[in-house]
Amino acid sequence: MLKRTILAAAWILSTGSAQAFEAQLDTTANDDLRDALEAISAVMEAADNDEATTDEIFAAVQSDYRALLGVLYRNGYYAPEISIRVDGREGADIPLISLPPSVNRVDIAVAPGPRFRFRETTVAPLAPGTELPEDFAPGEVAKSALIGEAKNVAIDAWRQASHAKAELAGQSIVANHPQRRVDVELTIDPGPALRFGHMQFRGDTTVREDRLLRIANLPSGSAFDPDALDLVTRRLQNTGTFRSITLREAETVNPDGTIDIIATLTDEKRRRFGFGAEISSLEGGTLTAYWMHRNLTNNADRLRFDAAISGIGGTTGTDYSIGTTYRRPATVSRKTTLVIAAEIAHLDEPDYTSDTGEFTVGAEVETSPNSRFSFGVGYRYSQVDDALGDREFNHVILPMEGARDTRDDKLNPKSGTYVEAEIMPFIGVSGSETGARLFGDGRGYFSFGADDRFTLAGRLQLGSVTGADYTEVPPDLLFYSGGGGTVRGQPYQSLHVELGDDEGTGGSSFVGVSAELRAKLRGAFSLVGFYDIGGIGTTALPGEQAEWHSGAGLGLRYDTGFGPIRVDVAGPVTGDTGEGVQLYIGIGQAF
Repeated sequence: MLKRTILAAAWILSTGSAQAFEAQLDTTANDDLRDALEAISAVMEAADNDEATTDEIFAAVQSDYRALLGVLYRNGYYAPEISIRVDGREGADIPLISLPPSVNRVDIAVAPGPRFRFRETTVAPLAPGTELPEDFAPGEVAKSALIGEAKNVAIDAWRQASHAKAELAGQSIVANHPQRRVDVELTIDPGPALRFGHMQFRGDTTVREDRLLRIANLPSGSAFDPDALDLVTRRLQNTGTFRSITLREAETVNPDGTIDIIATLTDEKRRRFGFGAEISSLEGGTLTAYWMHRNLTNNADRLRFDAAISGIGGTTGTDYSIGTTYRRPATVSRKTTLVIAAEIAHLDEPDYTSDTGEFTVGAEVETSPNSRFSFGVGYRYSQVDDALGDREFNHVILPMEGARDTRDDKLNPKSGTYVEAEIMPFIGVSGSETGARLFGDGRGYFSFGADDRFTLAGRLQLGSVTGADYTEVPPDLLFYSGGGGTVRGQPYQSLHVELGDDEGTGGSSFVGVSAELRAKLRGAFSLVGFYDIGGIGTTALPGEQAEWHSGAGLGLRYDTGFGPIRVDVAGPVTGDTGEGVQLYIGIGQAF
């Protein structure tokens, strides 16, 4: 398919048949500019596709005159010479109504000419504190994109200052060819400072309007702020109810100095089913599936069922779990989402088997655009068979969790950080012990090199059970190390607390450190090198009285657009918990 299609193609009367043709680009431009010209050329793309009709070739020729000129302007060349000759004739001179029956060769010649620089750059008036692009200044290369960027920055600054109707009132752009200079004068009309008015809803949605108003929580009466509109959009998105959300300001300003906001919404399909899979050579396969009902009662609420089977075909046992969650946004307060959850699970782990049931009622609170906090109260029952005997545990639990996520991409991050902390006090009932489980997970990403080719990724995990000895706590609340989520290359949960006679249990504390270097290869492929360390201790302080092991390996990633397919091969480096090579396959980066 051609990169550019122009209306002139519709005028062509002769359709022609597909044919192969040659195309060549000759230019005195530097390598970077030449690459940009080749990348934008529809003619070069058509030639690479081996076959194109005469109509398509001439449509590409007509398109290239403007496309190539745009690239040159964006790089500061305002006196170029462009020639596109089709079998020796200038393409612009060939009538579209009498095209030749075939095309054998297209020659593109581009002489960029001299590079122009800015002489005068004026944008006025500016909102206080406005910082125009650094390169939009006298003496700098007069790239046309900088002019548009300066205009956008000026308008955005006025909008941030509550002037919702700020716009470009006039512009003067003059290129002085003898002096190779460009003068730019942009005039901005900021319009009046405005306040938020009412919110209006349009589109195809069955959610009640009073609920939409409560969920969106537009700060009516306060000063207009585009960041507040972003937050309203995010609140609506977080419900999971809508396929599309568009917010815009009303065309006219209200007499009282307010401006209404119009939200156009389209509902997602009410029901959705999904599944996932992951495989490890030692831990076996994992299958997950979910079924979800959106907008269950026309309140933008959501009911979801999740099921998982893990350890399929592995050397450990097979685990099963099924759970359900009900979420209702803007309940109790406008920023609070009611969450009711229940889960039952059977765990067949190397050191124990456990049947558990858990029920919680809680809430998620909006704390900032990138942060969330949740809390709740619930009841937890577990029946355990391990080296310490056949035991029952009953606890009232008070789970709390907070997270801050500034990653640019959750499945394939290249920058930003992710920090999550969990605190779950548990109160013993019917003879069970009382204590608390704490866990933290921090991740950071830094990219460097041309086009951010390389990415350094680091992860630190810390866990602790305090207030109760590890022999008095359900083993699924304790900590183990080894496997895909902790130390790759070491067997699953292979590092634990030794109890003698080849028996073990989880530890009271955990430290996990992981580092990766990710490098782009050709196309969608990337290569990853990684090193993981894990430590399990018998005291509540992570790292104290701990046993350690580590693993390292290489991985290959294939970017699918919705997340990379991950293949990791790893082996043990230190510790005596494993030997041999482990294979891990999944979707998304390891962390």
